[in-house]
Amino acid sequence: MTYGPLPDTDLTRHRRLREQGSLDRADLDAILDAGFVCHLGVIVDGRPMVVPTVYGRGERDLYVHGSVASRSLAGDAPVCVTVTHVDGLVLARSVFEHGVNYRSAMIHGVPRKVTDPDEKTEALRLLTEHAAPGQWDYARAPSRKELAATTVLALSLDVASVKIRTGAPDDGDGPDAALGLWAGTLPLTATWGAPVPDPLLPSGQPVPDHVARREGTRHG
Repeated sequence: MTYGPLPDTDLTRHRRLREQGSLDRADLDAILDAGFVCHLGVIVDGRPMVVPTVYGRGERDLYVHGSVASRSLAGDAPVCVTVTHVDGLVLARSVFEHGVNYRSAMIHGVPRKVTDPDEKTEALRLLTEHAAPGQWDYARAPSRKELAATTVLALSLDVASVKIRTGAPDDGDGPDAALGLWAGTLPLTATWGAPVPDPLLPSGQPVPDHVARREGTRHG
């Protein structure tokens, strides 16, 4: 599905380093698809709380979940969700010009509690498949009791802000270039390691293909 550009609102407008901002919905989708942990910022009892949690992306909504007892999942007040990928350090000639190459997204809105059983199940499928593709069909599906004990929130992707920084340091053509110091970038990548079996597994239980083939592949 094709979407228009992200809205330029008071919440999402880039006031610094505007050249790193993007209003392209495809950039937002790519950042969300590359990760599976977000930080959910909420106000609980008058105090800010930022909760790391896994997520799943639908076409129009971001889904997060947790226990029905979780105070961060009330779903009746504005929240801010962030997702960030660090791609490397930018090491300049001066400390002031140091930086980070990164991709980040911020999503604003008032989430809704998902009460429709079919949407709730689909949201949990998206969450599972986003983190571990193939696992939803491999593992046991949630029971009715487990679904009742789980809260799922849906946050619209309509109001979001994207920033991306790539490339070399910015001081290569300035006065500090005469210092004769090395400058450049130190890339950072993450890869999935070898699967580690549960010690209580019966001997000889094979690793499922959808898990085994992720070994050595890049995350993020």
